[in-house]
Amino acid sequence: MNPTADPTLIEPSPAALRPDGTQRSYTVRTLGCQMNVHDSERLSGSLESAGYVAAETPEDADVVVINTCAVRENAANRLYGQLGHLAGVKRGREGMQIAVGGCLAQKDQGTIVEKAPWVDVVFGTHNMGSLPALLERARHNQEAQVELLEALEVFPSTLPTKRDSASSGWVSISVGCNNTCTFCIVPSLRGKEKDRRPGDILAEVQALVDDGAIEVTLLGQNVNTYGVEFGDRQAFGKLLRAMGEIEGLERVRFTSPHPAAFTDDVIAAMAETHNVMPSLHMPLQSGSDSILKAMRRSYRSRRFLGILDSVREQIPNAAITTDIIVGFPGETDDDFEDTLRVVEASRFSSAFTFQYSIRPGTPAATMEDQVPKAVVQERYERLMALQERVSLEENQAQIGRTVQVLVSVGEGKKDAATRRLSGRAEDNRLVHFAVPAGAEEPRPGDVVTVAVTAAAPHFLIADDSGTYALRRTRAGDAWDRRQADSCGVPASPADPTAPRAVSLGLPTIRTR
Repeated sequence: MNPTADPTLIEPSPAALRPDGTQRSYTVRTLGCQMNVHDSERLSGSLESAGYVAAETPEDADVVVINTCAVRENAANRLYGQLGHLAGVKRGREGMQIAVGGCLAQKDQGTIVEKAPWVDVVFGTHNMGSLPALLERARHNQEAQVELLEALEVFPSTLPTKRDSASSGWVSISVGCNNTCTFCIVPSLRGKEKDRRPGDILAEVQALVDDGAIEVTLLGQNVNTYGVEFGDRQAFGKLLRAMGEIEGLERVRFTSPHPAAFTDDVIAAMAETHNVMPSLHMPLQSGSDSILKAMRRSYRSRRFLGILDSVREQIPNAAITTDIIVGFPGETDDDFEDTLRVVEASRFSSAFTFQYSIRPGTPAATMEDQVPKAVVQERYERLMALQERVSLEENQAQIGRTVQVLVSVGEGKKDAATRRLSGRAEDNRLVHFAVPAGAEEPRPGDVVTVAVTAAAPHFLIADDSGTYALRRTRAGDAWDRRQADSCGVPASPADPTAPRAVSLGLPTIRTR
C-alpha cells in the first residue's frame, strides 16, 4: 500500500506555547545528505504548523531537533558530541527539549536515550510528521518518547514545508532503496523504494514555481530507478521531459542516479530538455571490478566509463561529479590503482571521497581483510591529490567561458575588496563573481552573466566587469517578499489556534 498523497495536516499544539502564552522557538540541525536537508525543511514546516517559531539564534531555541545520518561513522560521533554539549545547555534552560530523528535514530532507536537520557524525543525516517505530537507528549508525560515505525507513515513531500531558499526547491520523487550494496545501511533504515505518482510530483513542482522558485532538484536514493513500483522503466526520462513543459522552471537537477540503471533514454532526455542542467552526479564508489563486485554494485568500470562517454557525447559541457570509497575490505594496491586509473579517465569536476568505516548491520562490517587505517589514509591522500589536480585542470578549462550564475544567499566566500558575490553556474560549478562599480547588485535568486577569469580546484572566479549583466527574476522577487515578511510581518500570531502562515506540503499560503 502506498503512503497517502493527500496533504498531511499538522494540528496546533498546546506545547508550542510557553506558560506566559508566547510561542516556543525551534532550530533544526541537519547531518548528512540532500535527502536529510529536504527532510529538515519538512520538520521545520511541521513545527511551524503546530505553532512553533524559528529561533532568532539557534543557541536560544526552546526545541533543538537533530536530523541524523547513519551512512558514515563520523555522523554518529557528531551526534553524540552535539548531545553532550546540549546536556549542559538544557540544565540551564527551563523547558528546553531535544529531539533526534533521521537515519541514525531509526538505526539506534532506544540506544540514543540510553546514551543521552536528556533527549526528549527519538523518531525515525518513517514518521517525521509525528514530531509535534511527540514533543507535546514528552512535555505532558515528563519522560522521553521513542517512536520508530517500520513502514512509511506519510510520504515526506505531503508534510508542511519551510523552504530555506526562495529560488530553489527539493522534490522527492521516491524514498527507499531496492539495492543491497554491502557498505550501505540506508535500505534497512528507509525501506524499499516507494515511488510517487507523476501527477503529484508535477503538481508540487508547479506549486514551487508559482511560489517563485526557478530551480528544482529531484531527489531519490536512486532517482533513475523511478517507476519500478508501477512498472515503467522509462518513467524517469519521461519525468525529466515533463519538467521542460513547466513554464517558469529554468533549472532542473537530480541526485543521485545508479550507474547500473542509467539508460540511454535518460541521457537523451537530459540533452533534449532545455531546462535540465548539464550536471550529473554519478557515484563510482570504486574503479576496481573486484571491489565493485564485493560491494554488490551491479556495474563494472568499463560500463561506468561508457556512461560518461555517452553523456559527454550528447552534452559536451556536462560537469560530472562522483562518490568514491577508499579502503573497502579486501582492497589491494592493484584495486586502488584501478580506482586512480578510472578517476583520471573520468575527469570529474569534483568528487566526494570517503575512507571506508565499519557500519554495524551491513555485510561489509563482518568481511575479512579489513584494510589497516594507515594504508587507507595513505591511499585517501593520494586520491585526494589526484582529484584536486583534475578538478583544477577541469576548472582552468572554463577560463574565458561566459556562464549564467544563479545568485545564492551566501554560498562560499565573499570578498569585500572586489565586491564578490557567489552562485552556481548551469553546470553547478561554484562561481565567485565581482559586481562592477556602479552596477546594480543582484538579489539572491537573480541570474547574472559573467565571464570566468580564474579558477581553483573548488570554484571559479569571474572578475571581468565588461561581461557582467544582470537579469532580475521571479525568484529574486520572491526573496524580496521574504525579506519584507520577516521584517514587517510577524511570522505567526501568539495564539496557535488563530489564522497563521500554513503549508500543506507545498509552498506557504498566508491566511489572514
